[in-house]
Amino acid sequence: MTTTKANLTEFEQKLVDKAVEAMERAYCKYSNFKVGAALVCEDGEIIIGANHENASYGATICAERSAMTAALTKGHRKFKLLAIATELESPCSPCGICRQFLIEFGDYKVLLGSSTSDQIIETSTYGLLPYAFTPKSLDDHEKETEERTHQK
Repeated sequence: MTTTKANLTEFEQKLVDKAVEAMERAYCKYSNFKVGAALVCEDGEIIIGANHENASYGATICAERSAMTAALTKGHRKFKLLAIATELESPCSPCGICRQFLIEFGDYKVLLGSSTSDQIIETSTYGLLPYAFTPKSLDDHEKETEERTHQK
């Protein structure tokens, strides 16, 4: 759903602001495309991340995965909300790798924002990657394989 920052809760507005602030920590000397992220963990802790590029583009770390891996390293495994910001007036969606990485930890709200406009896209991890391959897919496979084995 497309909305404006004014329609968010005060907490969500501050979270988008934190994502915008995180953009300033980006190392993006190749693309000059700054991205910031602010992740809310289940216990309420907020962890930020920024994109960090490398001359070998494949080694680049996106802001979303930067925040998520920092949270995982601290022991967090459940998340409530993620805000992502770029300089584009129209909010930008995470790349495919980030979408897959984020959905590994369930369905939670995602706010896509901008440092140059008040435009916001409200979605969720499942909204970003419908029909996703998730840990449940592996659990279902194991269960179905076992059921087929027992039917023989």
